[in-house]
Amino acid sequence: MFHPLQWLGRSLARFLAKPRPVEMHFSTSGFDLLVASLRKGDVLLVEGSSRFSTAIKYLTQSSWSHSAIYVGDAVLDRFPELGPHVLIEADVVDGVRALPVDSYRGVHTRICRPVGLAPNEIQHVLRHVVGRLGQRYDMHNVFDLMRYLLPTPPIPGHWRRRLLALGGGEPTEAICSSLIAAAFHSVRYPILPILDRDYRALRGTRQARKEILRIRNTKLFTPRDFDISPYFRIVKPLLEYHFDPHRVHWAQAEPIEEAELALPFTLREPPEA
Repeated sequence: MFHPLQWLGRSLARFLAKPRPVEMHFSTSGFDLLVASLRKGDVLLVEGSSRFSTAIKYLTQSSWSHSAIYVGDAVLDRFPELGPHVLIEADVVDGVRALPVDSYRGVHTRICRPVGLAPNEIQHVLRHVVGRLGQRYDMHNVFDLMRYLLPTPPIPGHWRRRLLALGGGEPTEAICSSLIAAAFHSVRYPILPILDRDYRALRGTRQARKEILRIRNTKLFTPRDFDISPYFRIVKPLLEYHFDPHRVHWAQAEPIEEAELALPFTLREPPEA
């Protein structure tokens, strides 16, 4: 049944989610290396270029505006047309969906890998996200979308993340990484730091501690949290495959003079004992 708010919400979502070439950033790793480096359970962070992305990057003070989880061939029987290299993500327009890694060819990305999980735990994480495929979100709350038309509001830093939680409609669920965070929490794998008594003894951390506890309780996660998490390893595809700085092809082929290798200061020998 047609509903004006649903139609308006979907139209506005498509407008805000449309990539803008002027904001696009190129990939720093070759696509083939990216695919070869991905493992099931890896979180792929994406630097998007849409109006949504601009707002999220500002509000979280991060380069990353979107996240997806790599499931490989876990849904090959269900979606054979997608091939063996598949991601699952929550999209503001389409809801929770599966898409090939090729969808992010040429886009600036980062791989965040959980450490120490057993194969059966990784499978549990994948089943958690696969089981949510097809979930859609309520678009009645159009004000949730309209606030992203002003991507850089003049608000205090400690309020920025909470701005993502205003309202109760689709954007809050679709733009943050709560889908992926919930999957890892289902096997009791942490994302944000576990706070102990050592944090209480440090000065200036009371507000940060309250923020972490609030995010964990409300599941208001963002892509940045996987980047700064002490429990996820950052994987750089080029370094995974025998990077050799001596084989880099520079635009200027002239040999480097010895004078260019000189240090801008003089090293002194340590005094003899």
